[in-house]
Amino acid sequence: MSSGSAFAQDSPTWRPSCPAGGLPLCRLRFTGVPHTWGFALYLAGDDSYRENILPSGLPVGSPEKALDCAGDLYLGALAPAIRVPAGLVVLVGPPASGKTSFVRALIARRQIDAEAVVSSDEIRADLFGTTPAEAESDAADARIFEERDRRIITRLAAGQTAVAESTNVTPQARTRLVAIATRFDAPVTMLRFDPDVTDLLHQCTERGRTDLTAADVRAYAAVMTRDAGTDQLRSEGAATVHDFPGRRQATTPAEAAAHFSFA
Repeated sequence: MSSGSAFAQDSPTWRPSCPAGGLPLCRLRFTGVPHTWGFALYLAGDDSYRENILPSGLPVGSPEKALDCAGDLYLGALAPAIRVPAGLVVLVGPPASGKTSFVRALIARRQIDAEAVVSSDEIRADLFGTTPAEAESDAADARIFEERDRRIITRLAAGQTAVAESTNVTPQARTRLVAIATRFDAPVTMLRFDPDVTDLLHQCTERGRTDLTAADVRAYAAVMTRDAGTDQLRSEGAATVHDFPGRRQATTPAEAAAHFSFA
């Protein structure tokens, strides 16, 4: 058993049969309770096994069920990449839902240029970094979104992708962006970031967000549920809508980024 593991027994690595002699997939973990097993998934990047795959902990049940779950995760990682055409990419999700971590992973993997990301938070910091009190006003918001629109227009006019990184959970916010894309006949791709409220609160705490209360987080989540469903986004002009695979699917930002390919 690995040091620090909560499980009583570590089984040998399970390898699916293949001509090359096998590929590490997972290690079964016996929980100490009869007929109750979990697994640790193999990480090729550092040749290790990750215990805490799912937010609820390791799946428990028979060895077969544990292997089925591991296989589903592994095969999901091998799914063909979703191709995103050059145009406007609108991220839709409450604060702390994983949008910034996702775009950072895209940049780190060189899937997009840093200049492609147009972040309202970064613009706010650029304009009002030393005077945060001034940043929270209607006049400040007007300046921020005027600058955001200018940057998006510059990229779309050049035939380049622009990624609008802000919450965009309301129809009004998205309508403004879709109108810009329409001027340039640029396709609009919307990516939904929709963790459940428990995960949102957890992620907000992890990020040390002091500007949001639990009530704020719940309010954003409620608006997301009410006004940002897949059908709603399509009706507003999105050519395609994709759900971001996040904590609920036991997916890291880098793993999620690997699901996408940007033109």
